[in-house]
Amino acid sequence: MLFVKELLGRHTSRNFFRNLLGLRVQGARQKGSGMKYREPRILISGSPEKMALKGANLFTDRARACVNTRGNFFVALSGGSTPRRMHRLLIQESYRSEIPWGQMHVFWVDERCVRSNDPASNFGAAETDFIHQAPIPAGQVHPMPGEMAPELGALKYQEDLVSSFQLREGEFPVFDVIFLGVGADGHTASLFPRQNALNETEKMVVAVKGGDPDVSRLTMTLPVINNAMEIVFLVSGKEKAGVVKSIIESGDQGLPAHKVWPVNGVLTWLLDRDAASLLTR
Repeated sequence: MLFVKELLGRHTSRNFFRNLLGLRVQGARQKGSGMKYREPRILISGSPEKMALKGANLFTDRARACVNTRGNFFVALSGGSTPRRMHRLLIQESYRSEIPWGQMHVFWVDERCVRSNDPASNFGAAETDFIHQAPIPAGQVHPMPGEMAPELGALKYQEDLVSSFQLREGEFPVFDVIFLGVGADGHTASLFPRQNALNETEKMVVAVKGGDPDVSRLTMTLPVINNAMEIVFLVSGKEKAGVVKSIIESGDQGLPAHKVWPVNGVLTWLLDRDAASLLTR
């Protein structure tokens, strides 16, 4: 089948995602919708620290498996306080010696349009937490160009994706794992409610404005995110319990995070007890 052939080549066509987004608007999460349905994995930990351990274990296991099978590992990270706990673990033993850093390519799902040394920079936080200590070849770390004009930065990062994944016209990359968070308003990456970026089917990266702080940002689009082999939400805190329930159980289609659903991969939720406190299953 063409889709399987393209997926094994680490890319998928854009026409596929035009059709996919149309199905999702009609409720493609439902069994019998014509799409392959796969229940998400929901893993609940007793504390944010234990959740970070699960995230670090998943990161390490996926990196080792991908390198052993294919020789490389492509991962995309998000910012925020929750993933930073996991990032700090990666550079500690025994994780550090188990992770195949030399065969890894690290990207970012979104970024504020600030310099990398700005406290608001997602890349800057990750660099402080583990990147600067990890033996990843410099050319395999791919920060978003937050210091550039937003539209130009989005174009440049898309060019980086095309080059790194050796994409042809009309193809999207396939990440091994994408790590995401969720805001209390249901946003994920820098995809915010009621913004046009949610309907993008052509571009891999777009410039947006919103969030807290309300600044210009770069973000990967849903076709890129949903093309990953595994998508992992990391969510902690009682203030996120309501939105977690709305996404997982209520199916609120107005929430950007509800639109995250891998087309041929695995969706995993790593939650702490507080974030999962309103779930009934």
